[in-house]
Amino acid sequence: MMYVDSNVFIYPVIYDDRVVKEAKAAKAILLRIAEGELEASTASVTWDELVWVVRRTLGAGVAAREGRKFLEFPNLNVLSVDEKAVAEAQRITEKYRLKPRDAIHIGCAVENKIDKIMSDDPDFDVVKEVSRIRLGAV
Repeated sequence: MMYVDSNVFIYPVIYDDRVVKEAKAAKAILLRIAEGELEASTASVTWDELVWVVRRTLGAGVAAREGRKFLEFPNLNVLSVDEKAVAEAQRITEKYRLKPRDAIHIGCAVENKIDKIMSDDPDFDVVKEVSRIRLGAV
């Protein structure tokens, strides 16, 4: 099981995958998830991050469309952000000084016994509870 950070969903929407290699790698990862080849989870807050970034860069219409696509994404397990995940995020924030949203992602992963996170964000590299898998490495 792999935890998938929000940038995996964002990059293929806002960047041209012919130009930005991370967008191309993210698109390939999403295809593997959709086809059932890669077992993956993400937190419900990923929807918020995706829609917010897309809205700021491409407008409300595109953001609404991409938000709907995320909610209908095949073979993706969307994890709830509950009190236990937030408590774990608090612990992670105190231990590693991560930004709150990053800590929520780690908190959800840890609470669901997921020890790998697919992300292009090097801030996760300091966290000992999970290992970051860079885009294109899987």
